[in-house]
Amino acid sequence: MSRWPAIAAGVTRLRLLLLILAALLLAGVVYWRATSGLPTQAELAGFSPALPSMVRDVNGEIVTSYTRERRIFVPYAELPPRLIQAYVSAEDKTFFEHSGIDWLGIASAVATNIESLFSDRRPVGASTITQQVAKGLVGSEVSLWRKIREAIVARRLEAALSKQQILEIYLNQIFLGRNAYGVEAAAQAYFGVSVDRLDLAQMAYLAILPKAPSTYDPVRQRARALARRDYVLRQMAANGHISEAERAAAAAQPLAAIPNRALPRPRDDYFIEEVRRTLIARFGEGQENGPNSVYGGGLWVRTSLDPVMQAAAEQAMRDGMTRYEAGRPWRGPIARIETGGGWPGRLSGTIVPLGYPNWAKAVVLTKSGLDTRIGFTDGSSGILPGRLAARPFRTSNRSAAQVLRPGDVIAVARTPAGWALRQPPEISGGMVVEEVASGRIRAMVGGFDPRAQAFNRATQGLRQPGSTFKPIVYATAMDNGFTPASIVVDGPYCVFQTKLLGTKCFKNFNNLRSAGPQTLRWGLEQSRNLMTVRIADATGMDRITAQARALGIGDYQPVLSIALGAGETTVLRLTNAYAQIFNEGRRLEPGLIDYVQDRTGRVIWRRDNRGCPGCNAPDWNGGPMPRPQGRVVQVMDPRTAYQIVHVMVGVIQRGTGTVLASLNRPLAGKTGTTNGPNDVWFIGGTPDIVAGLYLGYDQPRSLGNQAQGGTTAAPIWRQWGQVALKDWPTLPFAIPAGVRMVRVDRRSGRRVFGLWPDPGPRPAVIWEAFKPDSEPRRINRAQDVLERRSGGRVRSDAEFLEAEGGIY
Repeated sequence: MSRWPAIAAGVTRLRLLLLILAALLLAGVVYWRATSGLPTQAELAGFSPALPSMVRDVNGEIVTSYTRERRIFVPYAELPPRLIQAYVSAEDKTFFEHSGIDWLGIASAVATNIESLFSDRRPVGASTITQQVAKGLVGSEVSLWRKIREAIVARRLEAALSKQQILEIYLNQIFLGRNAYGVEAAAQAYFGVSVDRLDLAQMAYLAILPKAPSTYDPVRQRARALARRDYVLRQMAANGHISEAERAAAAAQPLAAIPNRALPRPRDDYFIEEVRRTLIARFGEGQENGPNSVYGGGLWVRTSLDPVMQAAAEQAMRDGMTRYEAGRPWRGPIARIETGGGWPGRLSGTIVPLGYPNWAKAVVLTKSGLDTRIGFTDGSSGILPGRLAARPFRTSNRSAAQVLRPGDVIAVARTPAGWALRQPPEISGGMVVEEVASGRIRAMVGGFDPRAQAFNRATQGLRQPGSTFKPIVYATAMDNGFTPASIVVDGPYCVFQTKLLGTKCFKNFNNLRSAGPQTLRWGLEQSRNLMTVRIADATGMDRITAQARALGIGDYQPVLSIALGAGETTVLRLTNAYAQIFNEGRRLEPGLIDYVQDRTGRVIWRRDNRGCPGCNAPDWNGGPMPRPQGRVVQVMDPRTAYQIVHVMVGVIQRGTGTVLASLNRPLAGKTGTTNGPNDVWFIGGTPDIVAGLYLGYDQPRSLGNQAQGGTTAAPIWRQWGQVALKDWPTLPFAIPAGVRMVRVDRRSGRRVFGLWPDPGPRPAVIWEAFKPDSEPRRINRAQDVLERRSGGRVRSDAEFLEAEGGIY
């Protein structure tokens, strides 16, 4: 019988042991569950808060930021000490003493909350500043489970970071209302100053906001905000951070916050949006995509954006579109909305292409005769006089003022005479400006208004280039036996396609009559289709399409219609092709971004990674100048490239681009007009800069017979050049090695002796560019044979103009 107590005691001890083991096992499972998915101590040591990415232009000036929140990072060392003391006094007075969790504060809060169950007092919390930082990593759900995970992360933060680092994260991350994250953003949102210019009363006010910013709104909850601010001031005094006199002086100050303002709109242009798309494709959009994301990585992006060229391109393109639209009837309202209560909000949500800074969207509220009362997005209103809305309505005999009715959404512009009706153009287009030496894109326009039209026609719009493709045809011909002085017949040309398709006969633009035998130069200057097709057929379309592919224009079928620009391409591709030709045939990769730095300033991506030993040497060592390493890829013979550029100079001097001659600088380029005409083009530039543009409807249709590259697109380029090129040096096109400059008769292409070129656009004798042994001889028997076979000689300018009925 004496054994049973011992056995019972053993069983009791076993049960106790099993209970302890079960408790430990349960604790282990709970801890494992609680820590699952939480950042490790090592990860927390490398923690970086989300920061916006900043974008700089070619001069290094900040032009915009990619951000969804008002957030500006300030290092701990640059934060005012009293601002830090205000937050510590308001949120966690033992911050510099505890290890992440304030156990005494928790006990006090529990006791207070038990008492609050029997009173009207609000429950209090006991989260430390470290726990508030941890909350941002764990989540904000209200549960005991979240508090456990928060406490674990808080302890890990304390082990991984210093108190100063934790405060730096907290004061740059905490939400403080008005879409402001961090004290610098809040200082600007509430008081319009940086943190280093805040006074003591303002610092104390910002310190009350972490708990509930809307509860202490300086306008709607002024009395409550002042009471809480004064509490923080008393705490600062009690903790020895300020004197009683300073507390009293600060408490006597009014709470003078500025009105709440929306985040400033990021810069709206197609260039900046294209940079954003490129960055997102490379680095990701949000923090979940990695440490260098666009909207959280704090990147510093150096672009090639030239603000002068960009502004000039936007203005010139918009002016060109509205100039084309000016002679057309008013199409009607852009949209319709209800004009009852809340109409300003509905108007704000309506997409209206405005483009110009002085244009505004408005809604018709009431009519009084021909005068119209219109409302704007801010709730204000104005009068649109009938005389400033007199544009005819479509094909009717009524004016726009007569057909406007309440609810119509329209575009208006403020003028000296009052509000005037405007019409966003239906026509659109794109423009690209590229640096010849590097391929850097200096400006980009993809439509009339980037805020209303996200589609970037400069990079995404596939269009037929028309005659702007002809230089590719002529350059390929000059690589295959032709010269600028070669004689080609401008006459009817038909080719047999297939038995099914039959014979195809080509014609000149506007059905211009044939001009007979002419030089290759003349054919490009005057953009003659028949000569181009004849040259293309003789050269071989397979060679021409191979050259287009090498230049990056497109991959086309070797059919003759491609020679007249029937293959689709983009403004960016074709402008880059011209830039490569202007760059002596060297390959260029167009780019908008020079390099990208992370938040610490380390370069994480660079467009040009070529090494350059000796480029950073403090002084010249007497040897050859250092040059970037790397193999140069030739996509065209540099001699051929110069020959075609030299011919395109003639396009500006006496061809289809003479509207640009007034810029009084060496220019080369080519106009383009497609069938219809559906699109009009001009691409050209100087030895340093090439710019290309087109205009056309998004759904291709005829622009009307009056629209041509030389009269519609080229004036836009001229307007841009007058501003963008004003401060650029006037330089001639450099002649590469292996080119012989020979005097020839401009119209016949024959070599001239004893005469010299005259100044002016139409000299009888010009300098022509030839490859060695390809220039005309003194006696050109082959030329005489060709003339006899073609039935005559090359006509003079006067004879040609008389036959054609004048200049066209």
